[in-house]
Amino acid sequence: MFGESVLGWLMRGDVGEKAGRWQTQNVRLPARNCRRFLSFIVEKSSAILIGRYQLTETSLIVHWCSADHGLLKTVAKGALRPKSAFAGRLDLFVSADIRWTPSRSGDLHSLAEVALTQPRLHLRDSYIRVLAATYLVKLVEMSVERETPIPEVHELLLKALDYLTTHEPSPALIERFELRLAEALGLSGDGGRPIAALQSVVHRALPVQRAQLWRQMEASKKDRPS
Repeated sequence: MFGESVLGWLMRGDVGEKAGRWQTQNVRLPARNCRRFLSFIVEKSSAILIGRYQLTETSLIVHWCSADHGLLKTVAKGALRPKSAFAGRLDLFVSADIRWTPSRSGDLHSLAEVALTQPRLHLRDSYIRVLAATYLVKLVEMSVERETPIPEVHELLLKALDYLTTHEPSPALIERFELRLAEALGLSGDGGRPIAALQSVVHRALPVQRAQLWRQMEASKKDRPS
């Protein structure tokens, strides 16, 4: 019994850099060796941390948005231990260069390394900024397929989060994000509201944060001195 072809694996990541010199074609390994080989593969990408959930007393499940790998989930083992290498690096909405080992089965991969590139500390200065960032992330999650390249969507989210790091959200920002997201997914051009187009395709209710955000923005507008 033979496992899957490993030629594609040899051309990716750190292993691919060393093995790319091979001229062998259609290399195949026995299934047990193929599984062992996968344990040495390390993928890498720049990504935005869009969600984190506690898995055990010491570990987290961390969700990422990457241009070339799309939405992916990783487990950060021991992340909640005081001396963890992940300490201070897994806050919501940060950007980082990450490395992970692909799962042998399923879509929960093993996080190996995180190097912060943009911490966006001031995004968390106000509740309304966090609420806006949460809504944008939830909207992306409900609109795109997992582990599919989404360079335009990643760039859109990156710019929106950078803006929220130094500015309060506005209806214009949110509606522009919804429009650009619909365009990136090929849903514009019917003359309707972009958010309605997104909702009709995914057949799911909008994230509850949208209504909450709109109320907060209206309240903030009323509180401003005239």
